[in-house]
Amino acid sequence: MEEDRESEESGRSIGQTLVLTVCAVGIGGTFQYGFNISLINAPTVYIQKFVNDTWFERWDTPLESKLLTLIWSFIVSIFPLGGLVGALMAGPMAVNFGRKKSLLLNNLFVIVAAMLMGFSRASGFFELILMGRFVSGINSGISMNIQPMYLGESAPKNLRGAVALTSAPFTALGIVLGQIIGLREVLGTENLWPVLLALNGLPALIQLITLPFFPESPRYLLINKGEKEKCMKAIQRLWGAGDYQEEMDDMLAEQAAFGREKPKSIWELFTDQSVRWQTITLVVIYVFMQLCGVNTIYMYAFSIFKEAGVSPGHIQYINTGTGITEIITTSMCGYFTERFGRRPLLWMGYGVMGLIMGLLTITLSFQDSISWIPSCSIVLIFSFIICFGLGPSGVVASLQSELFMQTYRPAGYMVGGAGSWAGLFLIAMIFPFLIDLLGQFCFLIFLAYCVTASVFVYLFLPETKGKSMLEIWEDFNKLNFRGKSECMEPQLDKIVVIATRL
Repeated sequence: MEEDRESEESGRSIGQTLVLTVCAVGIGGTFQYGFNISLINAPTVYIQKFVNDTWFERWDTPLESKLLTLIWSFIVSIFPLGGLVGALMAGPMAVNFGRKKSLLLNNLFVIVAAMLMGFSRASGFFELILMGRFVSGINSGISMNIQPMYLGESAPKNLRGAVALTSAPFTALGIVLGQIIGLREVLGTENLWPVLLALNGLPALIQLITLPFFPESPRYLLINKGEKEKCMKAIQRLWGAGDYQEEMDDMLAEQAAFGREKPKSIWELFTDQSVRWQTITLVVIYVFMQLCGVNTIYMYAFSIFKEAGVSPGHIQYINTGTGITEIITTSMCGYFTERFGRRPLLWMGYGVMGLIMGLLTITLSFQDSISWIPSCSIVLIFSFIICFGLGPSGVVASLQSELFMQTYRPAGYMVGGAGSWAGLFLIAMIFPFLIDLLGQFCFLIFLAYCVTASVFVYLFLPETKGKSMLEIWEDFNKLNFRGKSECMEPQLDKIVVIATRL
């Protein structure tokens, strides 16, 4: 009876502590990414007017339409460019400063960004918005890599997957709050848009206040720093009172197996044949997750819903519904991932998303001919968000850590993050011109991306659900050393030795 009560208290302690840890980390992590993605949409007209007025005051001539579109594209797309820089900074920061301290230092970037954007109109320099968006991107690029590291290394083994999947709901939550705060009844007005842009400093302050109460990652303390006592204290604080000798033994075995090996560099990741297809898969999945078209819905929602025939007064409310839909679907993704596996959700998700893009092109083409067609376009957009939330958005978070062995994982996170941000920058930069040039037919480009991603996943991605790292490694070696069985054996022997030590 007493043992049952202790077990119940321990379980409750673990749940409460993990929830608080996830909230403290997520509010300054992927939440900021979603918040900044959607935040820029509401004041589109006001910022463009501010840019045009500033230009007229300086040069006594209004901006040409194409030049204004170009400047606006830079304002939107410089955020993922900063994210690309941040993704490349994340690895060295996590190793040199630790996971927790890196997240705390990272908040300084977004506080500076909030000040730059908040004072842009008062100073009369629209360039401050560009600078602020770039620095905000650096913040998101760093946190989106370090957040899953910190949470994955701080969670018990049986909860690690579920905790890793919280990145996607926090992204969706940031998107929704950005949309709600951007409503014209809140801060989405011509007078308050600088306050709206500066509001991303608030989550940073919340994390600076809350995160210091939580310990550093236990695995970082033991494996990277060799501090066994601090590691045990961190485990006790995070998981509650109990005997965690088995977990300590696992970490000590991991330290013995990999402690003498330096993390692989990005160059080594690309040149090592034993991880060639893992790297290709990682890049394809991350790049195509951005090129599938989902972020265009959030960045340029006004243009898309206007094209669908929605009146300007109702666009913001419908756009908020897309964010709420993604919160619901990404929260359910963990269940579907464990039930159906990673591979089916990815290839079927991309396939259906491609089909929706094709149908959306048709409905937008005939919206002026039939009165109910615009409603179909809105339904298709919501269906696209559902497929994205149940497929790529949630699956990729858990899949990334399963593709590489320990020494390759930091470089893998950097490459995946860089590919993701590069794809987002490309879309943010060219989409305004695509929609002006091609109209509704620009969605056929996203159809091609979705179909290509679906075919690639179906043909080349092994299922990783329920498999050990060795089994996943063997599946990829069938691709890495196709027709070279003599080269495959030494690699497997090496991994078998590592696996037995763990």
